[in-house]
Amino acid sequence: MRAVTWQGKREVRVETVPVPEIEEPTDAVVRITSSGLCGSDLHLYEVLTPFMTPGDILGHEPIGVVEEVGSAVKGLKPGDRVVVPFQIACGHCWMCGAGLPTQCETTQVHDSGMGAALFGYTRLYGGVPGAQAEYLRVPQAQFGPIKVPDGPPDDRYVYLSDVLPTAWQAVQYADIPPGGSVAVLGLGPIGDMCCRIARLQRAEVVMGVDLVSERLRRARERGVETYDLRRYEGRQELVEEIRDRTDGRGPDAVIDAVGTEAHGSPVGRTAQQMSSMLPRAWAARLAERAGTDRLAALLTAIELVRRGGTISLSGVYGGMASPLPLMTMFDKQIQLRMGQANVRRWVDDILPLLTDEDPLGVDGFATHRLPLEEAPHAYEIFQRKQEEAVKILFQP
Repeated sequence: MRAVTWQGKREVRVETVPVPEIEEPTDAVVRITSSGLCGSDLHLYEVLTPFMTPGDILGHEPIGVVEEVGSAVKGLKPGDRVVVPFQIACGHCWMCGAGLPTQCETTQVHDSGMGAALFGYTRLYGGVPGAQAEYLRVPQAQFGPIKVPDGPPDDRYVYLSDVLPTAWQAVQYADIPPGGSVAVLGLGPIGDMCCRIARLQRAEVVMGVDLVSERLRRARERGVETYDLRRYEGRQELVEEIRDRTDGRGPDAVIDAVGTEAHGSPVGRTAQQMSSMLPRAWAARLAERAGTDRLAALLTAIELVRRGGTISLSGVYGGMASPLPLMTMFDKQIQLRMGQANVRRWVDDILPLLTDEDPLGVDGFATHRLPLEEAPHAYEIFQRKQEEAVKILFQP
């Protein structure tokens, strides 16, 4: 089969690799019909390269059709149309029962001290082959795959794999009060969807911050108040303008949908670039013990949110030695919630919204639909924010 493989910093390649097979009784094999390119894939493209191995298959946002199931997989059969969540979870351990499948005790990656295994996301998360491929082996298939109806296009349901539950959880964690306000930092796919969900749940003021024209336009068209970072000399100007919009206090909640690749942190950028030049084994040890993040978005969130407000982190951070202004956070009584999305916890809330009425605009959410063979070009334009690429779907 054909699959997108990681080969080195800013280098992916489409290669022919073996078709996956059933290895455990709880496995399934799914033929992929669409698979998303996620912003967090770009961390593998550049920032998290020490934890990658050439030939790793990328991707974690698939929809497809079941080809084969293991003997222990009940309720799933060949021909079923399924969305596969990005995390791998058993559904029966204590963590899964508590609504935390990203911390699944069956698939936790103990060697690296991490939570549940993830598809296509470094050896830190199990080194499981990913979903930007023609076929995918799905461990723990008795729980993970989400059956969806035949008929509507893939775009209707594919975002259940990651984008929709990640944004839904970010808004839930933000705890926006009735009639309250929220600022979303970063209007990529997750931030854009956060704005849509917050408006659907009747936040009175939804503000979006970015510096990419196409992202700002998309948000404005859905009623979001947008703030173009290119208009401001520095962070303080942005903070003051948004405070003026919120009676001088700042928004009730801030969602950081950017993560470690935020603009404006040359020291963090230099440290990450230097790390990527080391041999992978050395760089991995350095990152595990003293890795730093580029914290521009998070520091903005801390300064921006009102006293007693909430910051919700959905952007990926990976540093183990990132400095934070804890005195300010303590003094402002900031509540902070974060983590990978617990996909299956939110599916029952989201599925009823995936209708012909399309209140979240999923049917037209993708800006690009490309053959798998064009993956190198897709990664390049997405990373460089070119060709108005906001959300890319591969169609193997």
